[in-house]
Amino acid sequence: MARRQSSSRRSAEHAWFITGPLAILAVIWSTALGILPDDRPGNWLIAVFLLVAMVVTESSTLHFVIRRQAFAATVTEIPLVLALYFLTPLTVVLVYTLAALITQIRRKLSTAKFSFNVAKTAAATSLAGLVLHALPPIENVGPGTWGILFAGVSTITLVTFAAVVGVITLMQGAQAGWEVTRTGAPNLIIAAANVSVGLIVLIALVVTWWSVLLLAVLAAGIGLVGKSYAQFFRQHRTLADMYDLTRAMTRSGQDGTLADVMLGRVRALMQAEYATLWLPAQGRHPEVLLTARVDDPGLLDFGRTPPIARERAFQEKQIIAVSGRLSGDEEVRAALREGDVKDLIVTPLRSGEAVIGTLEVVNRLGEISHFLPGDVPVFETISAHVAVALENSRLVDRLRHDAYHDGLVNLPNRRRMTEALEEAVRVRAPGEVVAMLLFDVDGLRQVNETLGHAAGDKVLTEVASRLRSCAPAAALVGRVGGDEFLVTLRVENAEAATVLAAELRQQIQDQMVFGTLVLDVDTAVGVVVHPDHGNDPETLLRRVDLAATAAKSTPGSIQLFNPALESRSMHRLGLAGDLRRALDNNELEVYFQPKVTLDDRRLVGVECLARWEHPAHGPVSPEDFVAVAEHTGQLERLTEAVLREGLRRSRDWSADGGSLAVSVNLAARTLIDQHFPDRVQELLTEYGVAPELLTFEIKEAGVLDGTNRPMPTLRRLRDVGVRLSVDDFGTGYSSLSYLRRLPVDEVKVDRSFVQGMATDPVDLAIVNAVVTLSQQFGLTVVAEGVESELTLELLQDIGCQIGQGFLFSRPLPYERLEAWFGAQVEPEVAPNTDVRRLRAVP
Repeated sequence: MARRQSSSRRSAEHAWFITGPLAILAVIWSTALGILPDDRPGNWLIAVFLLVAMVVTESSTLHFVIRRQAFAATVTEIPLVLALYFLTPLTVVLVYTLAALITQIRRKLSTAKFSFNVAKTAAATSLAGLVLHALPPIENVGPGTWGILFAGVSTITLVTFAAVVGVITLMQGAQAGWEVTRTGAPNLIIAAANVSVGLIVLIALVVTWWSVLLLAVLAAGIGLVGKSYAQFFRQHRTLADMYDLTRAMTRSGQDGTLADVMLGRVRALMQAEYATLWLPAQGRHPEVLLTARVDDPGLLDFGRTPPIARERAFQEKQIIAVSGRLSGDEEVRAALREGDVKDLIVTPLRSGEAVIGTLEVVNRLGEISHFLPGDVPVFETISAHVAVALENSRLVDRLRHDAYHDGLVNLPNRRRMTEALEEAVRVRAPGEVVAMLLFDVDGLRQVNETLGHAAGDKVLTEVASRLRSCAPAAALVGRVGGDEFLVTLRVENAEAATVLAAELRQQIQDQMVFGTLVLDVDTAVGVVVHPDHGNDPETLLRRVDLAATAAKSTPGSIQLFNPALESRSMHRLGLAGDLRRALDNNELEVYFQPKVTLDDRRLVGVECLARWEHPAHGPVSPEDFVAVAEHTGQLERLTEAVLREGLRRSRDWSADGGSLAVSVNLAARTLIDQHFPDRVQELLTEYGVAPELLTFEIKEAGVLDGTNRPMPTLRRLRDVGVRLSVDDFGTGYSSLSYLRRLPVDEVKVDRSFVQGMATDPVDLAIVNAVVTLSQQFGLTVVAEGVESELTLELLQDIGCQIGQGFLFSRPLPYERLEAWFGAQVEPEVAPNTDVRRLRAVP
């Protein structure tokens, strides 16, 4: 549908209302000049010379920048000063009018513009002649003559300016006329400067005609400088305009105004009458044909480009440029003449190797202006930016779809389900409740670990397909977590929701066949209903998650929410405030568990472990208060408290005459804190502990989270000089090949594998593989959970260097650690020195 445009512009024929009176006044004033006596002799040689000078200066335009505004001006006032001095007023009228006539013919203007320009020139010059007659006669080149000539040239400039303002006001309205008046002051200043230059030239010529040679050299130099400045000005303006265009397209790419902003700016940048965007129909996108036209605020749904030019640019994937200054195919030129088009440039819009459409500019503004060869690469660059912006804009619909849908199973995601819940709970239907059923797929982690993530994805896809096919038609099914699916719909009551949950769970419980493998996948289902269990989506989602967690340990694996399920959550909320007070009052203790070499049982370091004795609840498990610290923003304080205590004990350790190597656990969230390495450096300096005595242990899932977010922090910590260790290795989803890509020094084999070595050949093989490959990568291996002599012997056999576990010691307070160390060491006589070793204590 075309966008209708309103315009206050009038036909060019209305210019005759200004041109006619100007012509009449020119005739009257010129006749008066002919009647008035003038004793000065005429010099036709000078008249011809000044005629040529006027034609040249009228055809040459200089560009200036005043207060960040660009202006175009000529130096016609210079030959005018000379003409008014050397020629009679009537001769000046004839010469200047003839120069205007020649210039307008060369420009091939329309009849209305041609007549207006000639009439205003004749009228202005004849009036200036009358002004000169009214002033004292010119006798020399003194200050009096300066004022007379300045008055004459100023008369021409002001009459010309008034005529231009009048015709623009008549054609385009008072607002346009006022804009010309407001911006005309710099041009008047330039005209005054030109008069001053003309007077200097006049003085030089009066003194000696040989000054013509010097003036010619000066004019040539100024011309070269002006040409260089004009080229620089055009380049600077083009770069600035392209920068503005790129910024505007970036801002408008997502709000549906890209075409309006882009086409308007492209048209202005290329100084064209029309700028057109054409995109052929593609997939679900219809054909697009939009045009920006000069002085029209909106877009039109047609273009002036001949179809043959557009088709050639699209099919041949090359620029089509035709103008008076550019060569072009004769067939295209013929099409331009038939369509009354002066010139055009059509560029294909490329996306990689494919062409997605064309960008077109038609008719350079101004009858004598044409697209130049330098405009082609500029427009090609613009088209490249436009193509990228359009491709991004065309992806908006897809991106919005992806933002609200899960990419694997193509179901609504958590964001979309939350919005749907907001809409559902807003309307209360009589006799119905809004039910939410959360299906948590059990055993998905085992599938991923055993068969790979591809098999896990197939399980999720199959669960999604079964839920979608079995759920009632009015239900909305979505995936809200890695292994969680949510079904929401209106039902009669909570009992009906529970029955539906059982039916759907039964459907999902059917066997899933993957090739020769048959899997039994079970789910735990949490159920909540609105308004019984909450009035907002956030509360409902939180409570249905609690119900699904409780369902895993409930017979039948279906749990309707009840307030008792929030007791653990409330307990953690209570711990949050208590943990803050405990950190403020230094109530947390740090225990130390020794790490020893397995061959000679030397103490090589300790692991720092936080312990909290709650005054009301007793001992709080580290898993609970660490989780509370993570969720309440106290993790940084907790980590620093443990780190400070470890560094202090490392500095003060004197049992073996040296510092104590300490290990501190880091949570995954700490690895994305860009300021943490700097804080570590400050603490090492504060306590005077060497960086190599500090080891940070990070769980495998924290180091290998599927992204590169932890890597910058790990590298910076490595640069500080501390050692890095992968804790609980083997429990995550990574392979051993990841070890060589990590900036770590140590690998700690998870206790679950170490403790099973003596009874499970698979665990033994896993530990053996980790130890062998880690040693090949130059990494230290620490075995966690060493609790028996048999396990110790097996670890020694496979070459593991360091162990940690109850066989050596439980975590101890610092005072007991010193006592333990003193009780375990015994002197061993050596040829040159005494070596203190740990005794094996059953």
